[in-house]
Amino acid sequence: MTKKPRKTGLIFFPAFDWAISPTHPEREERLLYTQDQVFEEGLLDFENIIEFKPGMATVEDINRAHICVPDARSVITESHLISAGGAITAADKVLRKEVDNAFALVRPPGHHAMLVVHGARGFCNINIEAVMVEYIRKHYGIRKVAIVDTDCHHGDGTQDIYWNDPDTLCISIHQDGRTLYPGTGFQEEMGGPNALGYTINIPLPPRTSDEGFLYTLENAILPILDDFQPELIINSAGQDNHYSDPITNMRFSARGYALLNDRLSPDIAVLEGGYSIEKALPYVNMGIILAMAGLDYDSVREPDFNAESLRQSDELTRKIERDVAEIRKLWKNRYSFKKKMVGDSRYARRQKGIYYDTDGISEHQEETVRICEDCGGLVLIDSQADTGNRIYAVIIPRHACPTCRREGEEFYGKIPVQQYSHVYLQDRDKDNFQVKSR
Repeated sequence: MTKKPRKTGLIFFPAFDWAISPTHPEREERLLYTQDQVFEEGLLDFENIIEFKPGMATVEDINRAHICVPDARSVITESHLISAGGAITAADKVLRKEVDNAFALVRPPGHHAMLVVHGARGFCNINIEAVMVEYIRKHYGIRKVAIVDTDCHHGDGTQDIYWNDPDTLCISIHQDGRTLYPGTGFQEEMGGPNALGYTINIPLPPRTSDEGFLYTLENAILPILDDFQPELIINSAGQDNHYSDPITNMRFSARGYALLNDRLSPDIAVLEGGYSIEKALPYVNMGIILAMAGLDYDSVREPDFNAESLRQSDELTRKIERDVAEIRKLWKNRYSFKKKMVGDSRYARRQKGIYYDTDGISEHQEETVRICEDCGGLVLIDSQADTGNRIYAVIIPRHACPTCRREGEEFYGKIPVQQYSHVYLQDRDKDNFQVKSR
């Protein structure tokens, strides 16, 4: 499967000083075995595979993507800044044309971190892909971005951040949320009223193998990407769909991951989950790196790989085919959903209950979105956590229309700060972040 070689950047950051606990699945050994494998196989001896050191994200970078309560410094460590900085470094190297593509093999991960952050959930404090995407938009002027999340767990944080953004196509392919954390990611979750259809969830049944993943890629994900025509494709490259992963129930192989990456051809990949530290990660990452670099990955095999034992059932195959057909139908008809959803309303509201399982925090949130034909719409968030913090956030979208801008500035000016611990303004259009506290 050799293609024309591509220049590929690698950014490693194992985060030696950060772990939830010494025996937790999300710990520094996740990347150490991969680094050893890369060195032992001599990948860095190839002229077209280049290692770069990660930079460090800033608080300003985080504030473009998140409302952190009470502030960014209170929910992160230095390792989080370097992890996000590694993703930013990957983006810089690609967009400055120093490489054709790049893979940020960094931790801590990020795709469960939502727009509002009261603490850590799903091992994630900040969403490193979203921090990177907003950095890209600020510094390179790119508008249309596709994020394809191939982690076994639904990318609920990324979905939440871009729920109301029609310029960001969020596709998550994951194990059915009825069987796995975080219990979300169903087909009917399609985005906010001004971005309906640009959130696409593809829940796959447990025991899906290479056949099911690659069928979904070819028959749903790639055709939708062709229609959307993104300027950049980003892969949230979770590797816990592997058949040996201890906390999931899928049957994907290292070679399957390589094939998926080869066909998806992302500009930037960012490591997310994957907890089979010895049996999967070194082989999966080898396959992905070789595929990104346009090198032969046919020999990538786990020592215990047995294709016959991993084969999915005919019944499961038929279910995936039916689900993929429905996803294509939803995408095709996305423009017809808005009127049915909102009617003649000026604003749409949704209630959310969010549990921060890593930190044991419960949050209730009400999100209000202005119905708009000209932009992603003004977003207002009233959020209260059982920590005692209640906050209000006003979010003005990129490319905001005059009405959404005017109403957003008026809301921020008149919100009674004495009722909240903090009131935030995130002006994505002018790259302006403000906060008031009582």
